[in-house]
Amino acid sequence: MYDLIIIGSGPAGLSAAVYGKRAGLNLLVLESAPMSGGQVLNTYEVDNYLGMPGMNGFEMGMQFRAHADRLGAAFQETQVKAVRPGDLFFTVETTDGELEAKTVILATGAVHAHLNVPGEEELSGMGVSYCATCDGAFFKGRRVAVVGGGDVALEDAVYLARTCEKVYLIHRRDEFRGAAVLQEELKKQANVEILYSHTVEEIQGEDAVKNLRIKNLKTAEVSDLNVAGVFIAVGIHPNTEPVRDCLKLDEGGYIPAGEDCATEIPGLFAAGDVRRKPIRQIITAVADGANAAVAAGTFCRK
Repeated sequence: MYDLIIIGSGPAGLSAAVYGKRAGLNLLVLESAPMSGGQVLNTYEVDNYLGMPGMNGFEMGMQFRAHADRLGAAFQETQVKAVRPGDLFFTVETTDGELEAKTVILATGAVHAHLNVPGEEELSGMGVSYCATCDGAFFKGRRVAVVGGGDVALEDAVYLARTCEKVYLIHRRDEFRGAAVLQEELKKQANVEILYSHTVEEIQGEDAVKNLRIKNLKTAEVSDLNVAGVFIAVGIHPNTEPVRDCLKLDEGGYIPAGEDCATEIPGLFAAGDVRRKPIRQIITAVADGANAAVAAGTFCRK
């Protein structure tokens, strides 16, 4: 019986582990990947984390994990299938058996949304990517496209413009949703061409991406872009499958929880990208982890 089981080892989960261990909780972190850190591992540069301007994302993730290790946090790699609330404790069902805990923090993060167009799945990993910092180096000196209009899409376009011959930024609306500072940085990139009011209709190629078929939403004109890669940044979906049978989710699939990260089920907390909130950044995920762990400790002492 654990005091706390933390599901997920991104910034929220690792922050919860640090605060949980400092509170003297007997805890276990369950992670689905061989390496802790979550999405931050795929971030080339983090420029908005307080006190660490220009920090490499992978290095940041490793430092977060090292901090939890120094405090003696226990980790187990497994897949969580379900969280079942009980009268006295929670049962966490995993692919390696069942675990029990007085409290649970769900810090499972989110996954990238797909365009769901022909060629996307078939060419995934062969020119279709959801992480510019992971795969951008493969397209040095080549022509690529970025799809999306939020912060991630703008960041990806700026990052790729540093090494690629040409970057097309395709957005279905006539204005961006991304931060103003990113839009200004984008305008400085001479090799970026912005295609407003366009959608991707098909990704073409045999063993690799060769062509992108796009549609002008205002004129209905269909045209082709000759690109070697397409980076899709159109949003994320929260990983809430383990609690879908016991928690009410909002219209976006996120978990309603307050600043203390407490859900409608006593002892069950949501931290990071799975929680409904206006801003999903590393710094807010870390704050969630701290709040959730403190709240879990208070719950255990009742």
